[in-house]
Amino acid sequence: MALAVLGVALAPSKSIPLAWLAGVVACGLLAVALLERAVPFDLQWQVADSDFAADVIHAFVNLAVMHAAVLGFVLLRSTAGWEGLWWPSDWPFIAQVFLAGLPLDLSLYVVHRMSHRYGVLWRLHSIHHSSRRLYWLNGERRHPLHAALMAGPGLVVLGMLGTPAEVVGGWFAILGVHLAFQHANVDYRVGPLRHLLGVAELHRWHHRERFEDAQVNFGEFWLVWDRLFGTFYQPSSSLGRVGIEGDPVPHGYGQQLRYPFLADHEIRRK
Repeated sequence: MALAVLGVALAPSKSIPLAWLAGVVACGLLAVALLERAVPFDLQWQVADSDFAADVIHAFVNLAVMHAAVLGFVLLRSTAGWEGLWWPSDWPFIAQVFLAGLPLDLSLYVVHRMSHRYGVLWRLHSIHHSSRRLYWLNGERRHPLHAALMAGPGLVVLGMLGTPAEVVGGWFAILGVHLAFQHANVDYRVGPLRHLLGVAELHRWHHRERFEDAQVNFGEFWLVWDRLFGTFYQPSSSLGRVGIEGDPVPHGYGQQLRYPFLADHEIRRK
């Protein structure tokens, strides 16, 4: 992930370096996939299952959604002529990128937590939780509508502030690689940084099979929000199984897109 941050910081131009940022994401995802083979957390998670083809499509679609969001900011500037309320354009580029990440990450946390509370959102979010193994593609295993809902409030805030499109793209590039590491089947540790960043060793517990056990570590990039709002969990036991009890979500991509609107399933509480 540090290499993704470095890649964004070294972008050759601030004039919408979308090709460069796409290259950063591609290299980051490849690195995670290779690391899974070298130092796996769980050997059983290396075996491809019936969801693999759907996971590949999810990744392409949701990375395209991120790209479309950046292009939306380009249009906002060029067509609407909106300059925004305030943005520190004189800051170093990477500092602007991390500043943009704050409202976006808070938006992801809030909608993510709401998605575990309200049935209409859970039906969309359940696609992400239904995987029975965790590996690098799970980071983008999301219903595209839910992905848009999670990022939407943060993007509105950044649009009002006048955040440049290349800055938004820079954060999405870092986030795309981070989400792969967050869900990766890689046996790695980050020491004290695990209390700050939403890394795999803590996020895996958010994917435990029992719904009641999964109400922890909602943070996408930062775990600061979990600390502030009381959802941080430091594991003290074995992980157990991941997924959703009963395996109710179908395995095909088209079926998964339709599932939230066809299924009559409720959030199970204690």
